[in-house]
Amino acid sequence: MSANEEIELVNKLKEAARVLKESEALLVCAGAGMGVDSGLPDFRGNEGFWKAYPPFAKLGYSFIDMANPGWFDREPDLAWGFYGHRLNLYRSTIPHEGFKILLELGQAMPGEVFVFTSNVDGQFQKAGFSEDEVIECHGSIHHLQCSRPCNSNIWEAAQVNVNVDESTMRVIPPLPTCPNCGGVARPNILMFGDWGWHHSRSEDQQERFSQWLDENRSSKITVVELGAGTAVPTVRLTAERIAVSYRGRLIRINVREPQCPKGHIGLPLGALEAMRAIRRLL
Repeated sequence: MSANEEIELVNKLKEAARVLKESEALLVCAGAGMGVDSGLPDFRGNEGFWKAYPPFAKLGYSFIDMANPGWFDREPDLAWGFYGHRLNLYRSTIPHEGFKILLELGQAMPGEVFVFTSNVDGQFQKAGFSEDEVIECHGSIHHLQCSRPCNSNIWEAAQVNVNVDESTMRVIPPLPTCPNCGGVARPNILMFGDWGWHHSRSEDQQERFSQWLDENRSSKITVVELGAGTAVPTVRLTAERIAVSYRGRLIRINVREPQCPKGHIGLPLGALEAMRAIRRLL
């Protein structure tokens, strides 16, 4: 980074700190990059996915190939090898300090904080955010549904234990099952080509999000977006829409893609580094 770029970055960080200091409500929008500083794998591109899961590289299966509900019919032990390993990983992962900084910033504001995330890992709740202030637009790996599906029930996965043979990425039986029909259960996650996803839980979260936005319609909302790329732009588009609609400011934190609309702040940093730097300036 050149001297001029360093000066520009410092000025942007100072502006971000000033905006947050004057903010009355905080919306956190997070994509997959948010978890990298906690040690979670970066699935960006096939190489990133295969680095995290070498057995799938040998099979020639990409992340998109595996994130498909058809596997629960064809090879449920392989499907649960993929999702079971992720479930165990997310359970054992400790959220990095950036989560806490965001939570403390939001809780200090009159309108408090809400989280919009495409992540299914439950890290925000683990870091102390209330279930009532998080919307997981792609669902949650910590909740299950029937893979057939025999009904529209969604239940917690807290009591489910999945034993994965990491040399083959297949589950050692038993597999998680539906308590109603006894068939194979699956995570309540929106997958690719997924017509069987039960979205009632996410719809309830959306209602609470809409209510929070209504309550803060006259508030000065700041949107902090972290680790959300353009490949699946749901989070970025939501962050931009809310910032514009509520006449707020967007602080986009992204190592590779910090570009943002004119008048907003783009920081080419990781989530943890950016939040620590902003906190020091506050």
